Amino acid sequence: MSERSPAPGGLELVQALVNTLDIESGTDSLDTVEGRARFALTEDELPRARELRESLRAALLAHAGHPPHREVTPLTRLLARAPLYVAVDQRDGSACLTPTDDSLHARVAVAVAEALTAGTWGRLKACEAVTCHWAYYDRSPAGRGRWCSMSVCGARAKMRRYRAKEA
Repeated sequence: MSERSPAPGGLELVQALVNTLDIESGTDSLDTVEGRARFALTEDELPRARELRESLRAALLAHAGHPPHREVTPLTRLLARAPLYVAVDQRDGSACLTPTDDSLHARVAVAVAEALTAGTWGRLKACEAVTCHWAYYDRSPAGRGRWCSMSVCGARAKMRRYRAKEA
């Protein structure tokens, strides 16, 4: 849906996961073998992956100043399950968070931690359009982007406001 470029670094994983569900059409790419393979998911892992996706969407809506789209499990609780450790390079002393397994929760937790460190976490947002809520990375200078696409969701919102004003 979005004409925007992918989010930087690990946030691209978060953006891609949130965008597996097209709210307007009801299409969920996690229902397909290819969609599950993209995230290395088995069918048994789908309920937890969908729970994580909707908790992430709620956080991204909050980044954009919007209330959650529905009741969700707090993201803190879901990411607390992620098995991570701090890996320190003995040669240069650099450190990074590393997942102890390849679970989706662990990979997302690392991506969020890296984005927090880089200061980019708050720029990953969800479109304010209730029929969309697509994840996008807000590259606007002021960080006040509201829609995944100015030409689609933004245009629809502006047209609704214009028609309401004219009525």
